Amino acid sequence: MIKPNVFICEIGSRERLTKSVFKLGVVNDEFADLVRAGHFANIKCGRENLLRRPISVCGVYDDEVVFVYEVRGAGTEWLSERRPGEFLDIHGPLGKGFDFPGGRILVVGGGIGCPPMLFAAQTMRLFRVDTTAVLGFRNADSIILKDHFRAFCDNVYVTTDDGSYGIQGTVAGPLEKLLEKGGYEAVFACGPRAMLSAVASLCARYDTQCQVSLEERMACGVGACVVCACATRIGGVDSMSRVCRDGPVFDAGEVVWDL
Repeated sequence: MIKPNVFICEIGSRERLTKSVFKLGVVNDEFADLVRAGHFANIKCGRENLLRRPISVCGVYDDEVVFVYEVRGAGTEWLSERRPGEFLDIHGPLGKGFDFPGGRILVVGGGIGCPPMLFAAQTMRLFRVDTTAVLGFRNADSIILKDHFRAFCDNVYVTTDDGSYGIQGTVAGPLEKLLEKGGYEAVFACGPRAMLSAVASLCARYDTQCQVSLEERMACGVGACVVCACATRIGGVDSMSRVCRDGPVFDAGEVVWDL
């Protein structure tokens, strides 16, 4: 650690998962000891990119912390060009993670929202608690981490919008069938806002606890700039919460979805 919560980490592994999605493992035992499911990190991406890039943690394997990210701009493009043996300046772990219940959980991921759900499933496996995953993608070419989820989950359901793999449609279909059967203590979800809103609605209908990890644009990562503010209603009081500091994980019932 070079200063509070800032670590210099060596890149230990790199893998291209799809045309635009990469998996990167960084090695630092002190950093790895602090990370929990639901946390994210702000990664410095070259001198030309002033703002760090927030990326959710996908998993921890001994002293290696794994990130999975999609190339969306200059910063993540720079990151995609890094190779094992190089070093990254990482601020983290940041944010509030998942609150794990005692019983079985369902993890629901949409697209690039799947990586933090894998970390949640990995954590539940350590607790020896049954976990089921429902994963949604645009098409077969965009599927990521399917086999990784199968290593940690008892059941994995994959949906694609166009039906090119698995169940055609969205995650809402298999999720509702599973909630109808019951037996789940909670649902954890991360993905596009429309997906999260649908998941929250289903969980409310079936009286199941739901925690969502919100995806918002961020700058500072510590709550100072308020770029990532989102509308919440906590204890009947409307407010603006900071996703980076108050989240990214929220109780789904506290998020104001109808904006």
